[in-house]
Amino acid sequence: MTRLSPAPDEMTAADGSVRAHYAAYARWWQQQPPERMAARREEAEMMFRRVGITFAVYGDKDEDGAGTERLIPFDVIPRIIPAHEWQQLQRGLVQRVTALNRFLHDLYHEQEILRAGIIPREPVLRNPQFRPEMVGLDVPGSVYAHIAGIDVVRAPLPGAAGEAPYIVLEDNLRVPSGVSYMLEDRNMMMRLFPELFREYRVAPVAHYPDLLLETLRSVAPSQVADPTVVVLTPGIYNSAYFEHAFLAQQMGVELVEGQDLFVRDGRVYMRTTSGPQPVDVIYRRIDDDFLDPLAFRADSQLGCAGLLDAYRRGHVTLCNAIGTGVADDKSIYPYVPRMIEFYLGERPILANVPTYLGREADDLAYILDHLEELVVKEVHGAGGYGMLVGPAATRAEIEQFRAAIRARPEHYIAQPTLALSTCPTFVEQGVAPRHIDLRPFVLSGKTVQMVPGGLTRVALREGSLVVNSSQGGGTKDTWVLET
Repeated sequence: MTRLSPAPDEMTAADGSVRAHYAAYARWWQQQPPERMAARREEAEMMFRRVGITFAVYGDKDEDGAGTERLIPFDVIPRIIPAHEWQQLQRGLVQRVTALNRFLHDLYHEQEILRAGIIPREPVLRNPQFRPEMVGLDVPGSVYAHIAGIDVVRAPLPGAAGEAPYIVLEDNLRVPSGVSYMLEDRNMMMRLFPELFREYRVAPVAHYPDLLLETLRSVAPSQVADPTVVVLTPGIYNSAYFEHAFLAQQMGVELVEGQDLFVRDGRVYMRTTSGPQPVDVIYRRIDDDFLDPLAFRADSQLGCAGLLDAYRRGHVTLCNAIGTGVADDKSIYPYVPRMIEFYLGERPILANVPTYLGREADDLAYILDHLEELVVKEVHGAGGYGMLVGPAATRAEIEQFRAAIRARPEHYIAQPTLALSTCPTFVEQGVAPRHIDLRPFVLSGKTVQMVPGGLTRVALREGSLVVNSSQGGGTKDTWVLET
């Protein structure tokens, strides 16, 4: 196997011509004095700092030993997606999230897909994200992943002809983050370059908080006519706290911490200056383990004691549901196309990345023999941590991973090193291509819906394929054209 190349560029075709959906932007760009673009970049950074749009990086420590706060770099060159591409991508995303929700319901009820042998039992039932407490529990509308962030890339696949397809890289169903940056990036571009939005018919994304609130209210317990929704945050030291506060403010609901909630007679209440107020829907940004010290980690001070009991009684809805993490585990990812065929009777619209499983003997042998060519990931890893990009790794790093994989092969998967598409990006040396991905956000309630676009993340280091903010990545505004 060899590395797939060359990487397609979103703006420029292989023959060097500008793609049709970028033509007007390219003409506009050529007319802009370099000093104007530099000034706009500085203005964007100043405004982001003023608003407090930062990301806590736990690996970096300040002098007091706390995680440092970084500004997520914002690039002023947008990523543009034509309408026909988005329509196909949206269909594939809705199909995928629908199947994932069907899988979660099945897993915690009849387990038909396991009995049919479509997915092996052991990696599912022994997965640390599988929650026995959820078995037999009915959730409103049978929806488990109300908010899903699906990471997609455009890259060539072996044997595929024509334009490189969109491929699903990862499913994020626990507490997916990043939507606030999608919204703020759009606000920034409209402020800096209003003339571009007169030139282009860019589909809006500003209504995402309205759709999110509609989704959350739609899955409230059936006996509640006018549900109270809250956003549950771990607190100000969480890496995504800005987003928690931003979404609560945009939806017009309360932002609460675990200490603001209590359970009495199987119901959840919020402490307010006017006395206890019942809570019906909790958009939780806290992992399962920390939700309820009586049910999960006894040392947790982030959740609310008794929350699981209220949940099991049907008196409160948690979004996303407890136990959704089993469906976005990297060891389960390879089976999602089979889920689509099993539950929906359809062929997958979006492809997966070919994936080798460390727990499979033949796959393990292949991984160990081809580490220099593969991307290796921990099955429970996130944020770009615990990951090896073989072509960019040193011999020492490769050997370190080889030893770790041999010691615990079931903890790793491997994939080909894809040539992710690039997009022109403003860097210190000027404008240069940088690799990107896209995280659209899919909302599932009484219906499945999404805003046109998502968070485009960009790997700012030359040649890097790691776009995560925690690894120094930046973001771009994502334009989906209406025509």
